[in-house]
Amino acid sequence: MLITTAIVLSNKRLAGEYRVLVLESPTVARKVKPGQFVHLRVPRLNDTILRRPFSVFKADDATLSLLYKCIGKGTRAMADLLPGDAVSLLGPLGKGFPPIRRNSQPVLVAGGYGMAALYLLAQRAPVKGDVFVGGAGARDILCVNDFRKIGWRVHTATEDGSRGANGLVTSSLDTWLRKQSRSRKLEFFACGPMGMLKAVADRAQSGGWKAWLSLDRNMGCGVGACLACVQKVKARGASVRTPAKPAKKNDWQWARICTEGPVFECREIVWEDKASQDREA
Repeated sequence: MLITTAIVLSNKRLAGEYRVLVLESPTVARKVKPGQFVHLRVPRLNDTILRRPFSVFKADDATLSLLYKCIGKGTRAMADLLPGDAVSLLGPLGKGFPPIRRNSQPVLVAGGYGMAALYLLAQRAPVKGDVFVGGAGARDILCVNDFRKIGWRVHTATEDGSRGANGLVTSSLDTWLRKQSRSRKLEFFACGPMGMLKAVADRAQSGGWKAWLSLDRNMGCGVGACLACVQKVKARGASVRTPAKPAKKNDWQWARICTEGPVFECREIVWEDKASQDREA
């Protein structure tokens, strides 16, 4: 983990409210592993002290790219960054995705700019597979050509039917899965909304496959000190939780997404119903 000054090389609109910020930072870029993130201090936000976490989209020996959406004060300020501006960068942070194995058949699933967390994984994989990306509409379908250029098959789905299959990305995934043999050594890697991640986990577990999920929580420090981004996970040695066998009080523990995550295998996660989540919010 490093704190360094990065120089803005470009900051261009990708589609709609989505932009890609390219930073020169050799010390961070060389160390980034797929699924890791950086904590960026956005300049000119004098009333804000917290950094913003962003998955690393692309990286080489000298530069790294961050795909972001202008949805709040911080990201709107990021959109004003110009080539030559300097920003403070903390990273790379977190536990990323495990490497894709040569004998596996990888399936990537993303919701919107969840694609950003998956590109490095796909680029560095020894084998190619299938990518499923979903969004509310066509403008939320990102990076399709980037994945196709490196040899991956891309399947798109939109809730309004404006691009690809009409419906949720998991519906498109279901259609594809019905055509696959249960003997295939599928392995899932996903990033997106929690509901989508839970749906991917359900499908992986029903087929006896692994699913590596990148979770998203509001982060404060990014280094595990503030405990703002915690997730319930199975305690070591705990039995498998099922509807007929609910978790006992000591079956779970808190994990910090910024340090123990953001990537977890789906069987590690203690999934809770929405009512329970609302009570704890």
